[in-house]
Amino acid sequence: MSGISKILIANRGEIALRVLRACKELGIATVAVHSTADANAMHVRLADESVCIGPPPSRDSYLNIHQIVAACEITGADAVHPGYGFLSENAKFADILDAHGITFIGPTAEHIRLMGDKITAKKTAVELGIPVVPGSDGEVKPENALEIARQIGFPVLIKATAGGGGRGMKVAKTEAELEEAVSTARSEALAAFGNDAVYMEKYLGKPRHIEVQVVGDGAGNAIHLGERDCSLQRRHQKVWEEANSPALNVEQRMKIGQICADAMKKMKYRGAGTIEFLYENGEFYFIEMNTRLQVEHPITEAITGIDLVHEQIRVASGAGLSVTQDEIVFSGHAIECRINAEDPRTFVPSPGTITHFHAPGGLGVRVDSGAYAGYKIPPYYDSLIGKLIVHGRTRVECMMRLRRVLDEFVVDGIKTTLPLFQDLVSNQDIANGDYDIHWLEKYLAETSAS
Repeated sequence: MSGISKILIANRGEIALRVLRACKELGIATVAVHSTADANAMHVRLADESVCIGPPPSRDSYLNIHQIVAACEITGADAVHPGYGFLSENAKFADILDAHGITFIGPTAEHIRLMGDKITAKKTAVELGIPVVPGSDGEVKPENALEIARQIGFPVLIKATAGGGGRGMKVAKTEAELEEAVSTARSEALAAFGNDAVYMEKYLGKPRHIEVQVVGDGAGNAIHLGERDCSLQRRHQKVWEEANSPALNVEQRMKIGQICADAMKKMKYRGAGTIEFLYENGEFYFIEMNTRLQVEHPITEAITGIDLVHEQIRVASGAGLSVTQDEIVFSGHAIECRINAEDPRTFVPSPGTITHFHAPGGLGVRVDSGAYAGYKIPPYYDSLIGKLIVHGRTRVECMMRLRRVLDEFVVDGIKTTLPLFQDLVSNQDIANGDYDIHWLEKYLAETSAS
């Protein structure tokens, strides 16, 4: 790829391996960085070069900007792909790389900052013509919370402005619950993010979580690649994702997609991004924008045939987008199951050594995982060990295929969430596509009680 000759992958696990594969297909040399706990990781084994950047704790390794920049200088890497998580949405990291003449494969630091704070992101969304949830114009404090809540109408949702992962998020259904909800959300936000600022939104009763994939070239050209339905969640963490959403028709899909693409054109957004919405009663409400690659990006690749990491690298190198909007063809249906090293009933992490590992195969089946027999899953990081992606010509065919491949998937030596997906794929609500963001937690509560 013109303009980039060697990419350092500043991540670990399945996403590091995913990025490495894209680099190899494009003929670009790769550098893997790793903590001492990840010395035997698959992406480290397959990379052209590897550099140990510190001990197991993330703050001393994968979040250590100085060590990563030093690894770039030692190896001569002229670009960094951050994957997702860790430093992928860290504007300071993007600035530092730029100062060292190293290409950050992602948006500008300005856009990361703009969309990283939920209050400014919402204001920006309004300016760009993206529909938003009714809510506060800025930060909510104890002294103005009641007035704002009455204007919005109960129930309301209190959210951390610098939040994520469900932390610093509380619901107040009545005026009597508001004071404690604001206080608790502020305390949680301070503990989790070092920032106690919160804002307020209308709480929607049974919404779906719909997100739109966008890619821009930084020069005013942008496309959308349809939507994903991520409504099956536990504690605000996505578990199962689908593309396209069973809840939308073609007209709705193309309308919201075009709104998002037009917004990215106005921003002159660079790279891949995802605009997330709550969807209820035919209306979309902006939640946030993730200025990076998403965990669930493979289902979009499955229905479009477009490699999103290739596009990220093309755009970062100055080559522009490989397709125009009218060239994108949506084909079939795809589902992703996030396979975690967790007890399928209690969700307690289950680190340890994988004794047997067999990934399923066949038409329309993809497994993104760095796991293998003999691999020891460390206890220090996220419990995601792999993603199972299944594609079919229709949703019915996709579900049939998913049922088959879940029975083929073997991971022994540790506990995984595979049994949960075997239950879900046989559930009538899931078969009908009839679920919202609260469905999974209710289902888990009912099954654990029985």
